[in-house]
Amino acid sequence: MRRTVAVVGGGCSGVLVTRELLRCSDDEVVIVEPGELGGGIAYGGARPWHVLNSRAGAMSADPDDPGHFVRWSGAAPAEFRPRREYGRYLRTVLDEAVAANPGRTGVRRARATRIVPGAEGGTVVLDDGTAVHADHVVLATGGPSAARQRLEHPRYLDDPWAPGVLDGLPADRPVLLVGTGLTAVDVALTLTADGRRTAPVVAVSRRGLLPLTHTAEAAPPAAPALDDCATLRDVVRAVRSAAGEAGDWRPVVDGMRPYLDKLWTALTPGEQDAFLRHLARAWECHRHRMAPEVAARVVALREAGLLEIRRGGVAAWPGLADYAAVVNCAGPGRLPGSAGPLVGGLLDAGLARVGPHGLGLDIDPSGRVVAADGRAHERLWVIGPLRRGAQWETTAVPEIRAQARRLAADLQARPVPIAA
Repeated sequence: MRRTVAVVGGGCSGVLVTRELLRCSDDEVVIVEPGELGGGIAYGGARPWHVLNSRAGAMSADPDDPGHFVRWSGAAPAEFRPRREYGRYLRTVLDEAVAANPGRTGVRRARATRIVPGAEGGTVVLDDGTAVHADHVVLATGGPSAARQRLEHPRYLDDPWAPGVLDGLPADRPVLLVGTGLTAVDVALTLTADGRRTAPVVAVSRRGLLPLTHTAEAAPPAAPALDDCATLRDVVRAVRSAAGEAGDWRPVVDGMRPYLDKLWTALTPGEQDAFLRHLARAWECHRHRMAPEVAARVVALREAGLLEIRRGGVAAWPGLADYAAVVNCAGPGRLPGSAGPLVGGLLDAGLARVGPHGLGLDIDPSGRVVAADGRAHERLWVIGPLRRGAQWETTAVPEIRAQARRLAADLQARPVPIAA
């Protein structure tokens, strides 16, 4: 008897796990997604000037074929390709997997409002009044929403990726961005793309740190010596030493990626908390870097006085009324406060619990959701950014495609229900 697996979310995580489920099983897969498949926040709302923050050579959807995206796009491995193009690539990957496994994939163009897990499967309730009943449910909805800001402004824009939300802002009045990370960079590029802006875009954050920059060509990864590292202090010391020996920190940061989850789980909760309070922002600036062409544009905007980076607490920011708009570009917030309705419903019902440090949901080692009573659901799984906290490196394509393969294999190893 075939099982049915419901995949809630049709962005990158949803596409990658659907591909693996079709590849390694006879299961039927139902994707629940109201928007464009393969889009999601990262690729669905991208404009022509938004490029990937990783090189084309790292972006294959196939764990067995690292050059798949490079061949599909005609890119050089070191290139930073348009994000819109990557969304098209994900749709092609999904279309090819569906065509190779005819009759096994369905798509429900609706929004999931509630998940009701049970001993024999789960029900995904949709906003069109219908429901999907499945033997297993995979939550692939992306991470928590951006940290909410307590600001009063007549044009406070909480979601910079909402269609058309940045259109029509006057070019002769400044715009305030809350945050100085990659989202703020994307928004600044959009607000200055037509060349008409005369007033500055001002980005503010507590530390005022911008993402750092990739080099034009990538050096081979060079992992630091981590075997003798017993504490967070030891890890920091080893990384600094390796960066000094290499002459560049980038290959050291890149070389650490295969070990980050192991390092994270080896830290005590206190050390994890210390990292989040004191080192996480600096790490993100080094780990999630700007493409060289994006960094060059940022430099040009700053030199022209059209982009200002300021440091300080935005809650006490003076003169908010002088800005045409205030745009929330902060990073993901903490759960439960930044949970969307679907995840929030699971938490409120005790069907899930907040994971370490509020960064995501609690999961068991295979990625199954852990309920409030501490028991893992046999048939409710999560993939991608909502694993953060239990895992650390869980937001980029190489890690998510590996998660997708492991999840599909673990699910395949479970007994198939016997027909009555």
